[in-house]
Amino acid sequence: MTELITLDECEQLTTEQVHDLYRRYVSRSQVSLIGSFGFGRDLVDHAEGCWIHLRDGRRILDFTGGVGVLSHGHNHPRVLAARQRFQRQRRMEVHKNYFSPYVAALSHNLAALLPGDLNISYFPNSGAESVEGAVKLAYKYHKGRRGTVLHSDIAFHGKLMGAGSLTASPEVHFPYPRIPGTDSFGYDDLDSFLLALERHTDSAGGSDVYAVVLEPFSASSLRECSAHFLREVRRICTEKDIVLIFDEVYTGWGKTGALFHFMHHPGLVPDIVTTSKSFGGGKASISGYIAREPVFRAAYDNLSDATLHSTTYYGFGEETATALEAVSIVVEEDFPGRARELDELLGSGLAKIQARHSRLVRDVKGRGALHGVFLTPGPRIPPALRSILPPGAARDPQMVAKLLTGAVIAALYRDHGILTFFGSNRLIALIVSPPLVAGADEAQLFLQALDEVLDQGAVRLLTGLVREKVTG
Repeated sequence: MTELITLDECEQLTTEQVHDLYRRYVSRSQVSLIGSFGFGRDLVDHAEGCWIHLRDGRRILDFTGGVGVLSHGHNHPRVLAARQRFQRQRRMEVHKNYFSPYVAALSHNLAALLPGDLNISYFPNSGAESVEGAVKLAYKYHKGRRGTVLHSDIAFHGKLMGAGSLTASPEVHFPYPRIPGTDSFGYDDLDSFLLALERHTDSAGGSDVYAVVLEPFSASSLRECSAHFLREVRRICTEKDIVLIFDEVYTGWGKTGALFHFMHHPGLVPDIVTTSKSFGGGKASISGYIAREPVFRAAYDNLSDATLHSTTYYGFGEETATALEAVSIVVEEDFPGRARELDELLGSGLAKIQARHSRLVRDVKGRGALHGVFLTPGPRIPPALRSILPPGAARDPQMVAKLLTGAVIAALYRDHGILTFFGSNRLIALIVSPPLVAGADEAQLFLQALDEVLDQGAVRLLTGLVREKVTG
C-alpha cells in the first residue's frame, strides 16, 4: 500500500516535489502554464493583509485581491478569531434537523443591509452555485411556464454547466451543452436588450422570458452599465414580470465603492442578487443569493416545495459564522469608503501612467478598487517565444496582448515583488484589484513599479518573458 503524505510532510515538500505531484495527480498543463512565471516556482510560507511571505524570506505585495476573494486581505485577525472561537467551542457544523442561529443571523443582517424587500437568503458554496440557484428560483417562480433566460454578450457567471450556459467569455471556449432557452443581448445596450425580448414575445404580447441575469459592473471586462440602462431594464422586467438577477459575485462587499455596485443607483432593486468571493472573508467557501420576498415566497414558501432547492453544505456552521463576521468587518471598517479612496489613488495614478506610456498603454478604466490596464499590441511574437508556445496558440488573435500583459506580470513579480493577473474577456487587461485593506503606501508602491516596468518597452518585456520561460 502506498504511504500517505502526512500534514507535517506536506508542509515540508519542495517546489520540485509539489510540481511532480501536480504533474502526476492534478494537471501537467497547470505546471507548464503557471511555471512559466516566477510565482510558479515559489512556495508560500504564510500571508497576512496585503502581503505574501515566501519560504525563501521574500515578501510579495498581493495586488490580485485573490481575484475578488481577498477584500479583507489574507488572514484578517477578526476572521481568524471568529473561526477559532467556533472551533474552540466545538460548535456543530451542519445538521438538517436543527435550526442554525448563524444562518438566521446572517440572513437578518443581509436583509438589513440590502435595499427594498431583498429579505430572503440562501447560502451555497460557490458563485456559480448562487447564480444557478437564482436562475432556478426564477424558473420556479413562473411555474415552468416560461422557457427563456437572457444574459449579456460579455457575461461571466461561472463555469458549471448551468452558469457556463450564461457565460459569454472566450475563457470558456469549449462548446459544452447548454441549458435550454438561453439568449444574449449587448451589454449596456438597451436596443439590443429590447430586440432580445422581442425575439421571445408571442403575437399576443406574452413574454417567454423568466429571468434576466446581468452584471451591473463586469469585473472580467472592466465595463459597467449606465444608470439609464439599469433603470430601464428594471422597469421593463417589472412590467413583464421577469425576474431580474444582478450578479455581484465579484463586486459585492464594497469593491467598487458601494456595498454592492447596483447600490450606486438609489432606488434600484433587483429581484435577486448573488454574492460570493469576499463574502467569506478570504477564509470560507460560501456564496449566497438574496431574493425579494414576493419572488421567493411564490416559488418555494410552501410545505411541498420548501426543500425543492437544497445543497449538502447549505448553512455549514463555520462558513456562515465566518461570513457573519466578514460582513460586520465590511461595515465597521467601511470597505466601500476604502474602495473610493483607492479609486482616487489608482484612477489618477493610472491616468498619468497612460499619458506617460501612451504608445504602450491604450486604455485604463475601472472603479473603486477594481481597474484594468489595456496594453497596445506591440511587435510580432519573437521567434524564440513562438517556438515554445502550445500548438495553435500563435493563431489566437489575442496572443500578442496576452504575452505582452503576461510579460508585465512577470516583470512586476520578478523585479518588484508584486503579484498581479490578467483578465481575458474579449480584451486582455492587467487587472488592478488590491485588497480593501490596502492603503496609499501599497497603491503608490504598485504604481511606481508599473511605471518602471513599462519603461522597458514591449521588446525588452517580451524578451524577458522568453528568458524566464526558457531558464525556468
